[in-house]
This record gives sequence, C-alpha cells and structure tokens, in this order.
Amino acid sequence: MNMGLFGREGKGAPFDWIVVGLGNPGDKYAKTRHNVGEEVIRLLADRRNATLKGGRDNALVAETRFDGPDGDERVALAFPITYMNESGRAVGAMVRRYRIESPEQIIVVQDELDLPPGDLRVKAGGGLAGHNGLRSITNHVKSQDYLRVRIGVGKPDSKHVGKVHVLAPFPKRQRELIDVVIADAADAVEMIIAEGVDAAMQRYNTKK
Repeated sequence: MNMGLFGREGKGAPFDWIVVGLGNPGDKYAKTRHNVGEEVIRLLADRRNATLKGGRDNALVAETRFDGPDGDERVALAFPITYMNESGRAVGAMVRRYRIESPEQIIVVQDELDLPPGDLRVKAGGGLAGHNGLRSITNHVKSQDYLRVRIGVGKPDSKHVGKVHVLAPFPKRQRELIDVVIADAADAVEMIIAEGVDAAMQRYNTKK
C-alpha cells in the first residue's frame, strides 16, 4: 500500500540521509548569495573524495558515507539543478529513490536573509520565511519537518532589490567571512548526522 511520499517500498537498501544544498544551476550563479548551499554540498563531497554527478532526479548527486552514532551512515549529497523555485521536484524524486522514511532525514542547506552575513543557525522544521526553495520542497514532500542549516546572507537595503541581492556575489569584504561559515555549515551537517540535530543546535545556535 502506498502510504505517501515517505516510507515507500522500493528496490535496494534505504539511505539514512539526503543533504540538499539549494541554489541555481550554472556558472552565472556560482558563488552568489543564493548558492551558499551549493558551496556546502561541494565542500562535503570534496571532504569525502566524492564526485557530484548528474543524470537523475534533476540534481547533481554524490552517494557517500558519513560517520554516525552506529557506524557508517549512507548519505546522498545533492544540488538540485531545477532552479531554486523548483527545488522540491528534485527532493521529492530523491526521497522516493533513496527510500527516505521521514522528513527528519532530510537536511537542507540554505541562504537566509533574516540572518546577518556570516551567521549560522541549525533548525528542525518550522516556517518558510518567504524562501522559494523551501516552499517548493514543502509542497513536494508535504511536510515542513525537514532539518535546515541556515547561512546568513543579510537583507538588502530595499525590498525592491531583494532578487538582485540574492543573485549577486558577496562583496570582497564579506567573502572571507562567508568562506569560514561555509566550512562551519559543512561541519554542522556532519554533526547533525553524527550526534543529532539537538547537539548541532546547541553548538551552532549559541551566540559566541
């Protein structure tokens, strides 16, 4: 019996996690504020000598393993190439293919306008805060209970330039700071998988 998107029966052993970095495809958008999630996914893949490959599910994907509380965890690292507003198409397809049983096994790495540049927060579920990538994922997986690693990119000076803001690269004075938070976000993903989201929230949501 089909019980919905999660827990569907399929071939092969289920994966333990999907980690999704949000952004837009193509060199034009690389290193922009909207694509910090992509940078985290690429760093996590590099740390494991894994290669992101296309061909299925409208995403670049690397299948790899992370250290977990009970040994190796099977993890799919993914960067949707659907453009931000359609990210859920890729995530929904991967949930089915990798037989993900719960939204709490999805980690989404995203840009966050409501946080200053360089700030990092870990969140379990919650609202969408006007983020089109999150809205698309929620529409496709029918849940907001997935985990988020939120990277601050700051708010634009005017509401009228919001789209321009997120599609622009960081100014040089911020880039070094963002490179640090990209590495911290990758560490946060690893900690969620190894120790749980509560431990990661305690570590990364506490003001230094």
